[in-house]
Amino acid sequence: MFVLYRPHHDPVPDWTPPPAPDNTLLLDGAYCRLEPLVAEKHAALLYRAYVGQDHVWAYLPYGPFSSSSQYHRWIRETEEDDAVEFFAIWNKATGAYEGVASFLRIAPEAGSIEVGHINFSPALQQTRAATEALYLMMAWAFEAGYRRFEWKCDALNEGSRRAAQRLGLSYEGVFRQATVVKGRNRDTAWFAAIDREWPSLKEAFRVWLDPANFDGQGAQKERLSDLTQLVRAAEDPSLAP
Repeated sequence: MFVLYRPHHDPVPDWTPPPAPDNTLLLDGAYCRLEPLVAEKHAALLYRAYVGQDHVWAYLPYGPFSSSSQYHRWIRETEEDDAVEFFAIWNKATGAYEGVASFLRIAPEAGSIEVGHINFSPALQQTRAATEALYLMMAWAFEAGYRRFEWKCDALNEGSRRAAQRLGLSYEGVFRQATVVKGRNRDTAWFAAIDREWPSLKEAFRVWLDPANFDGQGAQKERLSDLTQLVRAAEDPSLAP
């Protein structure tokens, strides 16, 4: 009797869904601290970091905000949304709250979680604290038992695409006409890292974040993108030199 062979994916033995992050999660590093975003504590201080920097809202589905009270109301709304867990990012070097990021599309049953709503003020951008903030979120996800860590962004946002690849996330393609944002079409670029890549990525971050990797003027000796290059399964072709 002829039996048709059908390929199967690898089994996932003893799979146990990881916990979902909640509004008590605090992530503390050498250069930054991530605290659950709370309007009463963080809104006015974060708004101050964004004043006069409307360009940072360009690829987000909300903002810019015209007043601290308007931003306060928006944060209150995010606090009520159980599907997203936002963090305020405290930069230890400057002693200020300078950005936010969140977990979203949290699917413990699939072992998948996304980082998004990333909005770093100019003061936080291109700092060790900024890199460490995203590292801490990735570390929490994989060490909690997630199998997949996702990053999605507007396909026109070259800065976000470069950041995802620099952090070691692999390019997975573009979803055309994925959504409508602020009345305009948005194509969405997808990136992800998976659990078997995490040990190598963790070592890359350890090397890059080590104070010995920076000279007396704070310039890096080894680039994180070079350290993560061998881990990435696919490169973003739009970023080719």
